[in-house]
Amino acid sequence: KDDACCPPLLFSSQRRRVHGMLKLYYGLNEEGKAAEESESLDPCDINGPHFDPELYLNKLRRECSLAELMDQETCMVKQIRSLDSDMQTLVYENYNKFISATDTIRKMKNDFKKMEDEMDCLSANMAAITEFSASISGTLQDQHTQITKLSGVHTLLRKLQFLFELPARLNKCLELQAYAQAVSSHRRARCVLQQYSHLPSFKGIQDDCHAIMDKLAQELRQKFRDGGSSAKDLSECVELLLQLDEPAEELCDKFLSHARSRLESDLQGLEAEIRPYPSAAKDASARRSPSLADNSPKFNTLPSPTSNTDILEFIDRGCNEFVSSLCLVITSYQELFINHAQTGELVSKNIPQMANCKLHAFVDNLAARYFSLVERRIQEEKSVGDNSLLVRALDRFHRRLQAVAKLLPGSAVPNKGTEIVIRAATERVKQYLSALQSFYMDSLTDVRQALATPRLSVAGASVAGGGAHLGGPGPGRDAPNSLPELLSSLSASILNQIKSVLASVHLFTAKDITFSNKPYFKGEFCSQGVRESLVVSFIKFVCQSSRHFCESAGDKGGSTPPALLLLLSRLCLDYETSTISYILTLTDEQFLDQHHSPVTPVTTLCAEAKEAAQKLLNHYVKVQGLIISQMLRKSVETRDWVNTIEPRNVRAVMKRVVEDTTSIDVQVGLLYEEGVRKAHSSDSSKRTFSVYSSSRQQARYAASYTPSAPMDTNLLSNIHKLFSERIDIFSSVEFNKVSVMTGIIKISLKTFLECVRLRTFGRYGLQQIQVDCHYLQMYLWRFVSDENLVHFLLDEIVGSSAHRCLDPAPMEQSVIEVICERG
Repeated sequence: KDDACCPPLLFSSQRRRVHGMLKLYYGLNEEGKAAEESESLDPCDINGPHFDPELYLNKLRRECSLAELMDQETCMVKQIRSLDSDMQTLVYENYNKFISATDTIRKMKNDFKKMEDEMDCLSANMAAITEFSASISGTLQDQHTQITKLSGVHTLLRKLQFLFELPARLNKCLELQAYAQAVSSHRRARCVLQQYSHLPSFKGIQDDCHAIMDKLAQELRQKFRDGGSSAKDLSECVELLLQLDEPAEELCDKFLSHARSRLESDLQGLEAEIRPYPSAAKDASARRSPSLADNSPKFNTLPSPTSNTDILEFIDRGCNEFVSSLCLVITSYQELFINHAQTGELVSKNIPQMANCKLHAFVDNLAARYFSLVERRIQEEKSVGDNSLLVRALDRFHRRLQAVAKLLPGSAVPNKGTEIVIRAATERVKQYLSALQSFYMDSLTDVRQALATPRLSVAGASVAGGGAHLGGPGPGRDAPNSLPELLSSLSASILNQIKSVLASVHLFTAKDITFSNKPYFKGEFCSQGVRESLVVSFIKFVCQSSRHFCESAGDKGGSTPPALLLLLSRLCLDYETSTISYILTLTDEQFLDQHHSPVTPVTTLCAEAKEAAQKLLNHYVKVQGLIISQMLRKSVETRDWVNTIEPRNVRAVMKRVVEDTTSIDVQVGLLYEEGVRKAHSSDSSKRTFSVYSSSRQQARYAASYTPSAPMDTNLLSNIHKLFSERIDIFSSVEFNKVSVMTGIIKISLKTFLECVRLRTFGRYGLQQIQVDCHYLQMYLWRFVSDENLVHFLLDEIVGSSAHRCLDPAPMEQSVIEVICERG
């Protein structure tokens, strides 16, 4: 209640005044600036400077009641007590400060009193000194001019003494080999001697000095030519000769000539490192090969016999000796002739530009020889086993050449060194490509040898590649060299080699290699070098080399085993479906973080691989078809079909055809899926063949066998063909077993048909053809996609035999079935 009676403005103002009493005392506001607030002129404002207690009390008596006056008194008593308490607290808190300020003021009073006494003493002393100085100046005023003259004469005599003693001084410096001191002394006196050379005494001194300095210059030239001095002594010689007005161009040539002799000795030492051993070089040509080791993911690590040290030691020696010496020569040369401050007449001769041109020509000439040696040594690195030494050597080579770039801006040396690094990396990629190609061809050779061995098993019946039926092991026994195992082993070994090569090449792009992150190296090397020139080129090589196997000529398809064609077709198909995408994805993840150059798309390579697989499979069908066709052709051509005996069994060649076809079916089934067949009829193996392509009965044909009857039969046969589906014998096959077997059987039966058309048959010859065709029909229908195709071709064969039969008397169907079942 009491607080409510107190004016809030009064209470808050009192609190602020208590906490800011010192600021109010000094007239400062909260920001430390002088208060600029307008003062209140109200005499009743208890916080204002014009406060009048009487007026304020009269106002309260007039306006307030007794109770309000009592409350106001109580509030003011509380505020007074609070202010007294705050003031006491403020005094206690600042008591030490008040004591310290009091002591400081007292001490200052004492110090200022003492200082006033000292200042009075100093003032008296200064007055005495001033009076004494004036007295001395008055006394010596007459002798000042004479002293000045004597001092000038003394200085002149000392100069003359230096000139007269100069020849002896120069001789002494010459004896002590203090050439720098001699040149400095002569330069100090040269202008004076030249100015007074018309005087005989000075002329004699000048002549003596010239003779001595000529001798000194001769010794400096001799020391410069000897070349046995250190770089520091050599720099001192050149600097002194320049001070003696020697021609700068001649000094540049001499300096570079001296440096050339040293650097050439370093180059000769490097050249000796790459000279081949007389005997080792001869043996190396017969032993060394850049190919990969056969059937092994490891590379051929045969060391190079033509070098005394490895590539890293060679580059280290070149950098530590030649490149370091070259950098030292460049630094010394620039300090002497280019960066050296020119004075006097030397400024107008433009020595730095002339010296810089000579330096660039000098560096370029020696660097070219050094780069030639480095490239020769890099070319000796034919082994593609351990790539780390070469990469580290190239990194060190590139790193040290950057020092030349910093010392000699605008020089072509760093760029040429970078070109060597890029060429070395590119050549390394070519070596790896050649090694991969050699490994692939060696692997194919191993596959061919494995296919040629009689141990090759194809689930109990195998074809070693020439079409001959080999008696394989029983069903419960499987040789380790089956086609799926060979395909898996070949594919895995190639993929492992590619991964191993990529790991070796990836060393060129490691983060700790200086040139790996350079835009002129990484982008082009990764996209065009690794991806295109190595991976893509190898994939294309696999496809192209596989297609070359389809170019073999001859009835039996040349020397390429058919099983190899089948295996390669499946390999190329696997590449098209998954392997190419995997290899390129792996390559892009390792090398192509950010690339902008165009690269071969995956679809293009997959299309090429599929084309190769299709061509190989078509060629496989053709080769296998020709092998069976050859047997059928010989069996037809070597038999006398007119005078043959009555058939009692199936000919052995037909059994051989069925056996080989079965073997081929099993062989293809190991690598390709079954495929889609058309629905078979229930009596496919019991189908009978008419000896005519028409539907005419045999009895009718026999009763009307007249010269015009065959013409009618041929006409009906041709009409029947018009409504039959056309059979494309050499059409492309699909990537499944049924399609492959259909193509082989089409070629075989078409050959059989054409051979029959060229022969003339007797009665028993026609019957033998009936038996053979029925036997073939019993087994071949199950291999093809459409059994009607086999039926049609066998109908054509029997019909064609009947048309060329002299006595067409077909065998009873029941007899044919008995003979075939017995066979």
